Amino acid sequence: MRGNNIYNDPMTTRYECIGQVTTYYSFTCRCEQNIELLAQFTPKMCTLLLQQTRIMWKVLLSLFLALVLPSVHAAPALITPDQLQQALKAQTTKPGRALIRLIDIRDEFSCEQDHIPGSLNAPYNQWRGPASNPGQVPELAKLKALVNKLGIEPNQHVVVVSTGEDALDFGAAARVYWTLKYLGLTELSVLQGGVFAWDEANLPLESGPANWPTPSHFSPQAQTQWLASTDEVHGFVKGSKARLVDARPLDFFKGNTRVPQAKAAGTLPGAVHLDNERWFDRDGAKLISVQQSRDLAKDLQITPNQPTVLFCNTGHLAATNWFMLSEVLGLPQVKLYTGSLVEWTQHPQALPMANEPGRVRQLWMDAQFWYRQRFE
Repeated sequence: MRGNNIYNDPMTTRYECIGQVTTYYSFTCRCEQNIELLAQFTPKMCTLLLQQTRIMWKVLLSLFLALVLPSVHAAPALITPDQLQQALKAQTTKPGRALIRLIDIRDEFSCEQDHIPGSLNAPYNQWRGPASNPGQVPELAKLKALVNKLGIEPNQHVVVVSTGEDALDFGAAARVYWTLKYLGLTELSVLQGGVFAWDEANLPLESGPANWPTPSHFSPQAQTQWLASTDEVHGFVKGSKARLVDARPLDFFKGNTRVPQAKAAGTLPGAVHLDNERWFDRDGAKLISVQQSRDLAKDLQITPNQPTVLFCNTGHLAATNWFMLSEVLGLPQVKLYTGSLVEWTQHPQALPMANEPGRVRQLWMDAQFWYRQRFE
């Protein structure tokens, strides 16, 4: 659970706090040097002072790590262009090791045309499963190779950058964010409005290939509490022990249409409908306010201490619902069914469906898909 991660004061960041501690440490080092010089004249007294200074530094450092760092604002789930720009200016870096890692998930051509300085390109399709089941989470070894190539370390603040065009685009950013959280990373953000908003804020863009960092050695561990498997969802369906939320457009929920990879139309038994686009304003690009989001979530009538499972066709649209409920509103036990209805309907057993159309309607959908693939 993240809670409502909105910067109350963008200038109060962990980077500045760490910088203040570094400044104090430098001051104590200078004090030690001065004491060592005085030791030439009063050895015993200065030796005692030196020991006391070092003890004081260790005590203060321990207190800082125990008390101050936990109270510093964590990375916000949503970060505005101005907040990101301030954080980038505040960070201190080592060669090849930035405290903030920007991951641009647009296609390679778009990223090379213009991107936020320091961004690394990892197109969205690299975070997805095979064409037959795009929502499937890639194998851990494949994801490990990807995050290592990007130089991602466990303590880095990773910001996912998309185009910022519409709700569909935001779903891609939310799904990559989910994947990074699934890998065990905790300091994560989505750039609100993407590259479009960054450009509109008159912030700098650059073109050309990125300067890739030294690969990391981060070994991710799957955090399965964010994932709902097909077996788990099947158990929820049979026992009515979770709130199942369909993120697709209404025609999909009602069984009037389906995607080609799905073997049947309809929705999960007991599911309620919350179109992922309802989190956005009428233009479809800007998220609604936090208060409006809370009001929207109330309509779901989520029961405390019961899991909430978000699904769609391939875990893309539902990633937005998961992100808003879990990361922005801070609701507990919110899971993403990544394989969603494509995986559900491809199961060797005929798993139950609701709003499933009749056989004639199903055959008509099959004929339409065949025609499109052959003649369009």
